[in-house]
Amino acid sequence: MISFDHIAVAGEILAAATNHVEATLGVPLQAGGEHAVFHTHNRLLGLEDGLYLEAIAINPQAPTPDRPRWFDLDRFEGAPRLTNWICRCDDLDATLDQLPEGFGRPVDLQRGDLRWRMAVPASGVLPFDNCAPALIQWIGDAHPAPRMAQHGCRIKTFTIRHPEATSLAGLLAPVLADVRIAFEVGPVQLRAEIATPTGHTTLC
Repeated sequence: MISFDHIAVAGEILAAATNHVEATLGVPLQAGGEHAVFHTHNRLLGLEDGLYLEAIAINPQAPTPDRPRWFDLDRFEGAPRLTNWICRCDDLDATLDQLPEGFGRPVDLQRGDLRWRMAVPASGVLPFDNCAPALIQWIGDAHPAPRMAQHGCRIKTFTIRHPEATSLAGLLAPVLADVRIAFEVGPVQLRAEIATPTGHTTLC
């Protein structure tokens, strides 16, 4: 089984992604860090229910990686937006064996005392036009969410819209059960309905 872990908002630069989240939710993001291997960086927001949000972008001060970046960031352009959702599992290899090709192969990563394995496609592009979840396995007990300040934000509904949303829902049904996650047939879009201290808002 897999479970909802966090969501990612991408921007051409990190400041743009950060501003988009802060303006939409009305709360501040906190410092994140840099990612080795893919040479991206992020800022973070703790969400209720053990989830979190990351604003992410290519780090212009870092070297060019020797592979395509995760979350299809090499091709990202335009306004900042919600681009990815990430699900965690206890055994990444076993989970990938239950799914068709395309979800990627495990990459070992570390930042400080946080260690994890992420399944990243060789192209950097996830199935269903990046609407399929990225898969992560945290190593050990350390997880970033409990370390983040809480500002009273909670994901009420997370909607994956795609022309083949029914197929994606069927593919994930054996491994994912979460009443917050909905699938909708239509043009590609990820949308999060979030309760904030000042009311409900939509992040997309």
